[in-house]
Parts: sequence; C-alpha cells; structure tokens
Amino acid sequence: MRSLLPLLPKPSRYAGIEDNVCRKDPQNVRLRVALAFPDTYDVGMSYLGQKILYNIVNSRPHWWAERVMAPEREAGDILRAHNTPLATLESDTPLGQTHCLSFSITHELCYTNVLYMLDLAGIPLRTANRPQDLTACPLVIAGGGALLSAEPLTPFIDVMVLGDGEESLPDVLELLEKALDSGWTRERLLLEARHIPGVYVPSLFTARPEAPTAPPVPLMPDYTRPARRIVADINNTPYPAKQVVPVGAVHNRLSLEIARGCTRGCRFCHAGMVYRPVRERSLETIQTLMDDCLSETGFDEISFLSLSTGDFSALKTLCFSALDRCAREQIGLSLPSLRVGSIDDEIIERMADLRRTGCTLAPEAGSQRLRDVINKGVTEEDLLLHAQKLLEHGWRQVKLYFMIGLPTETDEDLAAITETCLKVRDAAGRGSPRLQVTAALSPFVPKPFTPFQWVPQISQEEIQRRVHFVRQQFKGVKFLKLRWHEPAMSHLEGILSRADRRMADVVEKAYRKGSIFTSWMEHFALDPWLEALEECGLSAQECTGERQPGSPLPWGHLEAGISEEFLLREWQRALGEKVTDDCRYGACRQCGACDTKVGPSRMPHTPSPNGVAPLDGSLRDAAPQSEASSSEAPTDAQIGAATDSGPLAHNAQEQSVPASALQDTPLPDSHQHRNRLIFSQRDQRAHQPSRDEEGRLVCRPPASRPPKITAELTVKAAQYRIWHSKAGGCAYLSQLELQAVLDRALRRAGLPMAFSQGFHPMPLMSFGRALPVGVESRAEWFALTLHKVLPPQEIADRLNPLLPLGMEIVRVEFVDKSHRTEQAVAEAFCLSLPTPEENRQVVRCFEDFAALPELNFTRDTKKGPRTANIRAMLRQWETLAQEQHENAPEAVTFVADWSNGYLSPLLFVMAILQPLGMPDTLRPRLKLVKTAQLFADEKLYP
Repeated sequence: MRSLLPLLPKPSRYAGIEDNVCRKDPQNVRLRVALAFPDTYDVGMSYLGQKILYNIVNSRPHWWAERVMAPEREAGDILRAHNTPLATLESDTPLGQTHCLSFSITHELCYTNVLYMLDLAGIPLRTANRPQDLTACPLVIAGGGALLSAEPLTPFIDVMVLGDGEESLPDVLELLEKALDSGWTRERLLLEARHIPGVYVPSLFTARPEAPTAPPVPLMPDYTRPARRIVADINNTPYPAKQVVPVGAVHNRLSLEIARGCTRGCRFCHAGMVYRPVRERSLETIQTLMDDCLSETGFDEISFLSLSTGDFSALKTLCFSALDRCAREQIGLSLPSLRVGSIDDEIIERMADLRRTGCTLAPEAGSQRLRDVINKGVTEEDLLLHAQKLLEHGWRQVKLYFMIGLPTETDEDLAAITETCLKVRDAAGRGSPRLQVTAALSPFVPKPFTPFQWVPQISQEEIQRRVHFVRQQFKGVKFLKLRWHEPAMSHLEGILSRADRRMADVVEKAYRKGSIFTSWMEHFALDPWLEALEECGLSAQECTGERQPGSPLPWGHLEAGISEEFLLREWQRALGEKVTDDCRYGACRQCGACDTKVGPSRMPHTPSPNGVAPLDGSLRDAAPQSEASSSEAPTDAQIGAATDSGPLAHNAQEQSVPASALQDTPLPDSHQHRNRLIFSQRDQRAHQPSRDEEGRLVCRPPASRPPKITAELTVKAAQYRIWHSKAGGCAYLSQLELQAVLDRALRRAGLPMAFSQGFHPMPLMSFGRALPVGVESRAEWFALTLHKVLPPQEIADRLNPLLPLGMEIVRVEFVDKSHRTEQAVAEAFCLSLPTPEENRQVVRCFEDFAALPELNFTRDTKKGPRTANIRAMLRQWETLAQEQHENAPEAVTFVADWSNGYLSPLLFVMAILQPLGMPDTLRPRLKLVKTAQLFADEKLYP
C-alpha cells in the first residue's frame, strides 16, 4: 500500500508513522495479528478497545499486533485498480499474510465494512470457503459490544469473542499459536476453541430451516450456550499508558476508562444490561494512569470514560486533581454526556473556570410518564435544577437528547418534548437569562437482551411523522433548535439489530451492490438493502416486528449474563409505568448477573444498610439482609416497595449510610465477578442553586474574559528556530498534522513552552511555509518560544527520541524574540525519477522551460483565479551525475525564487513537466525533496 501513498486521499492515515506504534522484527515473531476496525482511520483510532488489545498482545515478546482500518471508498478503489491488497499500518504486510485478523464490531451498520475489508485483503468472505491450512489464510475472529446479536455476521467469522476481550483474546491466540506449531487444520482449531470461556464458534451451531427465527441448534453436546466473559477486576487489568497517538481522529484526546458497566437499568439500553456488573478503577490507579498516559502521549485534552461517568465514586476528587494539572500545563478536560443530577455544584463551578461550551443532558423522553416507562429515573424537577445550576455558573447553551418511537409513546409524549425544552429554556425564571436549547431526536431501536427486545420498531414513515410533529411545534420558538437522526438509517439499524442468520445473505448482497460505510450519511443508501431483502425473500416488517414474550429468539443460545425472567419482569413493570431503582443504591433486582438461582454465577450478593449497595466489593455485616436480596426472585411488590422507599437520586441516598457500614469483610475467594465500587471514596453532594432576596436565580455572567492562565506560562524568555528533516512517511503529514505531532512531542519532552493569552491559550509556535503533502525536506523549521531559557542542544536531545520515524531535529538556534521570524526568499529542491530515461525527459523539460522568456500559469485560490509568470520563479537549475545522487542515475536540482510571490513547489514542478502529461502512473514515482532555504540576507541553510 505504501507505494500508492501519493495517490491515496489523506495518505498519512496509511503511513504507519504515529507516535508509540509497536515495531518488531518479523523474524523474531511467532504470531502476527492484525487488529481491524471496520470504519475509517479517524473513527478507529478513537476506539479505546483496540488500544487496550494492542497493548496486551504486544506485551508478549513473540506476538506482534498491528492495526488496519477500512480505507475510504476512493482509497479502496485505488487499491483495486492497482491490484494491491489491504495491508497493516505498522509494516505494510498484506492481511492475508498474517496469522489472525481480529475485528472490533461496535454497531450493526458496520457489517458490510467487514466484508469490504476481507474482500480488499483477498480473504474468502465465508468461513466455509477458507482453506483448512491455517498458514494459507488467517483465522478471522471478532469481538466488541455488538456481537451478542450479530447472527448476520456468523457465516463470515471463524471465532467470536463475547464480552470483555482482555482475557479471551490472549487465550484464543495461545490456542492459535499451538495450532500453527502442531499443524492443526482450521476445523480442529475451531473445535478446540469451544473450550475457551467467552468464545462463540458460529460454525458449531446450525440454523433451523423450519424455525429460522429460533436459536441455532448446537452441533456439540458439550457446547450449547456460549457465555459472555467478564473481567472481574479492571483495577488490575493492563491499560495502555503508551497509546498510539493518531495523526487525526474524531476524538483526538487521551481517553481514560474510569469504570465499566452500569446498573441504572434504563430499559432501552443494551450496554447498560450486558456490561454488568459495575467495576471501578481506584482513584490512585486512575491518577497514576493519567500521569503516565499524558507523559507518553503528549495529548492536550483528557476525557474520563464510562457508561455513566457521573456515577463514579470519586468523580469530584478526580476532576479537581485533573483540573489542577490542566491549569498547570494548559490541558483540556472533557466529560461525556452526563446523567441529569449526576455531578454537584463544586465540579460545575470548577469546570466553569475553563472555556465554556455547550452541555449535553439526556432526559430521553419528554413526559414523566414515558421516562418512568423506560426507567430513566429522572424527574422534571431534577432536570430543571440541573439547568438552573448551569445558568448559575454561566452556561448559556444546553443540548437535550430525546428518543422517539419508545414503547407506549403517544403524541402527548411528543408534545411534552417541546414543553420540557421550554421549561429548561426558562429555568431561571422571569427577568433572568434564557438558555439556548438544542433538542436532538433519535429514533428508538429495540435491542436484544433488553426489556424492550420483544417490542416492534415503528416504521420509517411513522418516524418521519413524529419528527415532523415535533418540528412543527418548534417552528418560530425563540432559543429552541431541533436536530434529528436520519429515519432511514435507524430503520436499517432496526432491521439488522434483531436479525437471524438469514440476514447474512442480505448483508453480502448489499455489499455486492456497493453498500459500505453505511453509518455515514454521505455513503448511506437504503435501496440496496431493500433490494437485497426482496431477493432473499425477506421483508423489513418481519425483521422489525413484534416478538411474543417467551418465544424463541435468534440470540437465545447465547448467555449475556442477564436472565430472561428479569427482562420479562422489567417489561411488565414498564407497561405498569413502574420505576426500578439502581441496585447499587437499593435492593438487589435479581437480574442474573449475580450468583442467584435466576441466573449464572457472576458476582456475590452484598446486602447493605438502608437499601444502599456497598461500593467496595466487600460484604457488609452492619445490617441484615433485605428480603429482596434473598436467593429467590423478588416479587413485583417487593421491587416496588424497595424502589418507592427512598428518593431516586443516589446523591441523597448515599448520605444515609452509617459509618459502621464501611467496615470491610473479605469476600470468599470463589467469587469471581462483583460490583467493584469504592464507597469510601464517594465524594459528591447535591446543592440547591443560589437565589437573591426576591427568589430569582443568581446567574453568573457568561464568559467575557479568557480562562485563567498562570503568569509563568505567558513569559517570553527565549525564542528558538528549530530545524528538522521530514522524510519517508512523515512527508505525507499535512501542515496541521505536523503541528499536532510537534506539539505533542514538545509536551512529552517537558519543554517549558510559553502560551498565548486569550480564550484559547496556545503554545507560542510559528512555522515556515507549508510543504505540499508528499514532498520531503531536509530543511524545515519552526519557531518556538519558551518561558525558561534552555541550551539549544538540550532541546534537540529531548525532542529527537520523541519524534516519529522520518523526522529528526538537525539544528536549534536562538533568534531575536522581539521580531517576527522571517521566511525564506528562495528554496532549493532536488527532483528525480527512478529510471535514467525518465530523468532525461525531466532534464529536457527543464531545458525547454529555461529557454522561455516567460510562462504565465493560472491557479485557483480562495480569492479566485490568479495568474503569475512562473518562469521568473526559476532562479537556477542543474543536473546531478549518478555519483552525486544515490536515489537515481541522474537528477535535477533547482532553486525556486519566491521573492515576488509563492507557488506550491509541486504545482511549480507540474507546470515545468507539463509536456510529460504527469499521468497518475508517474506521480507516485516522482520524488521531490527540499534541500535548502535562502534568506533575504543571503544566509543559506544548511
């Protein structure tokens, strides 16, 4: 693939030059693994799961994990046109030459991208068509959050990993290494893989022709119900400090997972059901990881991740610690969408000292009745109180997230969306500022292993009607905006999310019809899918329609850790509009994730005082076991009594826990999985917003001045010009990507950078002219201001080990800090092609060009077409003999004069070589290198 970098869009994504990539000698590696993400590089490099697995696999000396992402459509067409297979980023190894290809499946709309990547790699799409020789074709495995309902993918995947992959993937790879050493066939390997906990081998189950929507039938009597694997203690699970730093990504920041799992019990939420139990990292572990990760990556922003970040026990202490460091080093802190009422005033106040952007809250439904149906556990009072707190601390924008098409939803519930938005807008009351409210509507899609897995999804037409209904109510209303998700995309997601194995043929046909990157609006098309459904004798209604509770389901042979009895109970409670409280702060709900009679052993019962679950994973002997936490499934009345006995907001419940409840009693060693929360570190308390004597909300004004920055960081002690080379894959970095790479290297080196003052303090750096992508240089520079004086050589010594392969600091010099750094008036270049004949043609083009009195060249700019005499830009040129240039038998050097105007060096060369036509076959073979810069005082570098 790398030979095609000059032709590929965004070529830096395929160059494999990122910071912290793992490179090993292939001769010393016994197992080569390609970790594949079936979406673009920008999205894939934002996925934390792949970073965790990359670290775990590469910690084994004789294993090598490399990365591969789905090339964008244009790039895929280029690969096919040049008969070049899809390859890994680190070593440019074709995927077909690896031992294992492991996909991360995060949602249903990426199914065709899996086939797209297999096809580009030349790997047979279906397991049945792959050779038995494991050395001839890699083992294709998959993991990720969507696999518990991925029956449409089963014919294409050899092995599926259910649940947490930190332990399952190494077990599979150990078996694969043994199989390769022993000469096993693919069939033998798959038979042995069934014994690994958390592994699902689809080929060991067969669909029922007479009952296609029923669970597949097991072919092995000892392998009937593959179960999701759970990592018991994420606090001691390997986490990557030295994360690969992308050259560009959707979320280009340090992501720290602070907890895993959620027991809030939202009845629509697939992740909240199947990722139980809740497991937290300790505050000490997170702070250590934060320090290590920032030191190793140089990111300038941190994000704390979990399914419910606001429920983390020590969120306030963690945020305060992080904010202190952020202020010292000008690092940003972002929190994901937070549950209403999940953070207290002190966190909001500290966050207000940073640059304020919008805030996202998720009431999910407009009416209280519907919020109770979905078990959201948020009241209108909670929502308005949260909005008042935001106003009090200076926020003026908020985004509210709603779902439409929820079970039992009526037009009255839709109208309540507008009413809720208006109340939030006016939360401060008369005479006070209003919030700018943006409502986002997302159609509800029923998911397996949730209490709503049996309900029908509303039709695409009905989705459109309900969106139109809300739109009409928003029309002309000040301070209200409306956004909505594409109904057709949600319709397709619903078709795939609860499908059986018959949908595999539909997925393949849709791919053959050109459907890839289905989750991207610019690539989305529903028609190929509807045509494929019709050709396979299926209908959308059959896939999205109602299922009868208790009837066989396509995913019924898989164990997610949640019992069907619990899901049925929750469905009945939803119909009764009854709320079920979080088991962390109330009685056990017998969901099946615990070691009870209604489900498999996952974690021990831990009864607790006052209905509050202990948060440190230890048994509590301070209070008797509640009736609802006995080994028998609770009755609906018991659940209701426990739920209604206290407030829904856990911040209020936690205050009633006596100190005696904090005495630890160790758990028996036999317990593997349990809630691992640390109650002693919980530190949040809720406050009421401030009001004046007349009862009006006291609102902090919006940001009218820059955020706080320490005086030390604004000192301009010394300015340097730092010269560096840029070769190989680094030549394909754009100017913005180059700036980001250098900024992170400077942070990792611990250099005392000076910062600008304003709303967005930035390091005081300036750059020379931007090189075109693909042009190498031996003479690039940037200017850097420090708030402490350092010796030039020390700067070079600190930076060089932290730069990507192909970049090197070659010189550092002091420059006058009181003057703007000057640009070169002329630049020298070397131009060559691989063969003598091609270089002779280049020489003739330069001879003809030099003989012209002038040549006007017109190019398009942002200000319109501009014409310049480019003959005047060629100051001098000459040829180099073979012994003077190692890359070609003959090459041309020339000096371009920019004193009367600048032109991209690549455009300049293209104009000179115009007689050759510059076809696409020539562009990848052309090598252009900047060799020197000449300044106005005739000073030449180097």
